[in-house]
Amino acid sequence: MATFRSTFFALLLPLLLSACSTSVPSGLHPITPFELNRYLGQWYEIARLDHSFERGMSDVNATYQLLDDGSVKVINRGYNTQRQAWKEAIGRALFIGDPATASLKVSFFGPFYGGYHVIALDPDYRWSLVAGPDRDYLWILARDKTLPVEVREQLLSQAKALGFATDKLIWVEQTRSDTN
Repeated sequence: MATFRSTFFALLLPLLLSACSTSVPSGLHPITPFELNRYLGQWYEIARLDHSFERGMSDVNATYQLLDDGSVKVINRGYNTQRQAWKEAIGRALFIGDPATASLKVSFFGPFYGGYHVIALDPDYRWSLVAGPDRDYLWILARDKTLPVEVREQLLSQAKALGFATDKLIWVEQTRSDTN
């Protein structure tokens, strides 16, 4: 397990070093008002732009838990299809400014933080569109393993209008349970 985690963190290191920025990409506006308590819990990755730390991963999900100090524990989990094994990384998120604005910084490795900005959010907190520190980072997340076609198309249109390379999105397979 220690080797497994070391390998996973080694894959995260390029992201952390290249994405140590926590700023909001130009022209994007994090959601406000934002209610962290409604955002907590498990989210499934529906789509993402490709990065080495998630390459070859299916069944990716993230769980957010409020900690006593007000920070958020982030548990990212996915299935490495090449190694046929689950991978997990645990990090910590902090609000960059006002907690009513969905703009956080997340760290999985020491003092290196990357931006996590919710730029679209379902009123019932059923799906979200998340940008990183620049337009090379984009995730579509949902509470369920699939999204209705009309929601998916709406999010694609919005992301494209905001300058993201939606033609390069990877649509994440969500077929495994957490135990197989």
